[in-house]
Amino acid sequence: MKMNSTGIEKIATQDFLDSLLPPEKSDQFFEALYGDASEGAYDIRLEFISATPGRIVLAFNLSQRPGKCLVCNLTYGLPAVFKRHPLIDINGMVSKIEASGIPVTSWRLGETEENSSALHVIPLYLNLS
Repeated sequence: MKMNSTGIEKIATQDFLDSLLPPEKSDQFFEALYGDASEGAYDIRLEFISATPGRIVLAFNLSQRPGKCLVCNLTYGLPAVFKRHPLIDINGMVSKIEASGIPVTSWRLGETEENSSALHVIPLYLNLS
């Protein structure tokens, strides 16, 4: 199956990405992790980075919450946590992307990148057929 450009345009929208990872998932994630959503140091938001014929790159943006320290948190271990966490549900995200006409053959998370002290990014690579 060829990559569907209409599908790419759809999944590249912030509305679609927010449907994959709604803003309230950040609080739910910290509630599950710490038992208190207010303990979370960052908000998690999915962002479209790029698309080529063989790959789509999305990213989990970890944005520091007011009065919290993102750098003080252990964001470098998050790819392993995100990979299997049921609230993040990457396999569910991939299923919804495939339903949009994008033939995903595999996915992987990259390492946490520190873009700034207030923004860390975890790339999500989607390999296409």
